[in-house]
Amino acid sequence: MKIRNFILVLVIIGGLLTVTVIKLLNNKKSVEEKVYIPDLSTPVLVDVVGPTIRTFSDEFAYLGTFDPFRQNIIGAEAGGKVITVTFSEGDRVGQGSLLAKLDDENIRLQMEALAVAVEGQVQDDNRIGILTEQQVVPAMQAEKTKLALKSSMVQRKQLEKQLRSTAIHAPFPGVITKKLIDLGSFVGPGTPVAEITDISNLKLTINVPERDINKFKVNQAITVKLDDSEAEIPGKVRNIGIQGDKSHNFKVQIEIKNTDLKIKAGMYGTGVLRNESKVTALAIPRKALVGSLKNPQVYVVRGGKARLISIGVGLVEDGYIEVREGLTEKDKVVVKGQINLKDNQNIKIDKK
Repeated sequence: MKIRNFILVLVIIGGLLTVTVIKLLNNKKSVEEKVYIPDLSTPVLVDVVGPTIRTFSDEFAYLGTFDPFRQNIIGAEAGGKVITVTFSEGDRVGQGSLLAKLDDENIRLQMEALAVAVEGQVQDDNRIGILTEQQVVPAMQAEKTKLALKSSMVQRKQLEKQLRSTAIHAPFPGVITKKLIDLGSFVGPGTPVAEITDISNLKLTINVPERDINKFKVNQAITVKLDDSEAEIPGKVRNIGIQGDKSHNFKVQIEIKNTDLKIKAGMYGTGVLRNESKVTALAIPRKALVGSLKNPQVYVVRGGKARLISIGVGLVEDGYIEVREGLTEKDKVVVKGQINLKDNQNIKIDKK
């Protein structure tokens, strides 16, 4: 009887496990049906061109990205409860503007108590000074009184510094880009309060090839252009990198004034250097680029498929960009239809 019951239990457990496995497999199949997986075998219609040899003029252009002149996370110097917050994200603040205030009641009470103690010590010092002159008390007693008074003065300065630390001020003018506290928050020394970004000046960081780096000098005047404008902005070279990357490019920082704040950090810009020499090099249309300028990539045609590869780029002129590495004249690069492509995607070249 016991064996029969045991076998019955095993059969029931086995049945439940079977049902559970079937249910999980069905759920997995349902999820997979809802997830879109691009079919790499379906050809995508694209336009392609071959790299060409192009002579770039005496106006050398180097692509880059604008960075803030200053950006910092402001932290609390003291600890306590936040009782006042005067800013919101996006607010423009000046140097020294009050950002937040911490509860300072305990510090003020300590200062009041110390003031009473100091008043008594001053009176004691005066009385003992008179008694010392009359040789009623020893001079050592007078010295101890004076030292106690000096110690209280130091303690008062410490409390005054703690009181000042409960007010959090902006160290430089800028825009609040992150608000990290709220009214009623409890903070400690070093707790982040806000992020301030100063874009009144901007730094354009460009990558300059080894062959051109000696054309740049610190404090050299240079022209900067925005990606979507023909307007020229005067700039100055502020820093030249002392170490190149794997592609033998060196970082150069150009500072510009951004008085009206129309240029935002993160925008693309071009540093333009006028020179008497010219450069002849392999070039492709700029519209062939995929991704950011910091990591330029293009789709090339390889065996009827689009392969995504990284390339090294340089000068820019009239919609063309210099290719320093990664391509040859025999390659074909995609200039239209990249948005629909994945690496190793089948393609169909538009013959129009």
